[in-house]
Amino acid sequence: MAEKKQTKPDYEQLAAENTALKAEVDRLKDELVRLVGRNLDLTERLEYDVELRRRTEIARELLEGNIQRQRNADLQDDGQLMAIIEMRVEKDRPHLSPDFNSEALAEMLGVSRERLARLFRHQTIHRTPDAYIDNLRVLAALRLLREKPMYNIATVAEEAGFSNVRTLQRRIQDAIGMTPIDYRAMLTRDIK
Repeated sequence: MAEKKQTKPDYEQLAAENTALKAEVDRLKDELVRLVGRNLDLTERLEYDVELRRRTEIARELLEGNIQRQRNADLQDDGQLMAIIEMRVEKDRPHLSPDFNSEALAEMLGVSRERLARLFRHQTIHRTPDAYIDNLRVLAALRLLREKPMYNIATVAEEAGFSNVRTLQRRIQDAIGMTPIDYRAMLTRDIK
C-alpha cells in the first residue's frame, strides 16, 4: 500500500505540471499572435515609408526636371541651348538607344519640338534634330568600326543606336560613300 500512495502524488504532480505547461503554451500562443500582429503592423509602416520615399523622390525628380525645362525654355539664345544639347548628349549619350529621337531630345531639354526644329534650322548644318541624331550614331558606328575590329556589323549597329543593320549600312554609305565592311577593310589595309 505504501507504493500506491507514492504513485498517486506523482500523478497529481504530473497533472499540475501538465496544467501549468498548458497555461504556458496558451500564454506563448497569445504572445506569438501579438508579435505577429506587431510584425504585420511594422511591415505595413515600413512599406508605407518606402512608398512615401519613392513618391517623394519621383516628385523631387519631376520638380527638378520641370525647373530645368523652364530654364531651357526661357533661354532666348540659341547658342546657349545648342551648348546644353552638346553637353547633355556628350554626358548621357542618349543617341546610343534606338528609341531616342527628336521628340525625346525635346523632352530631355524641356522645349517644344517646334522650338527644337527652329533651333536646328538656324544653328546647325543638320537641317533637323533627327539628322543630328543620325549623325551622332554614324560617328559612333565609325568609331566602333575603327576601335573594335572584332565586333561584327550587327553589334556595331546595336551599340551605335541603330535599330537594324540595314539602317546602319545605309547611313554610313550616305555619309562616307562606302559600306561599313569596305570602311573596315580600308582601315585594315592602311594599317598594314
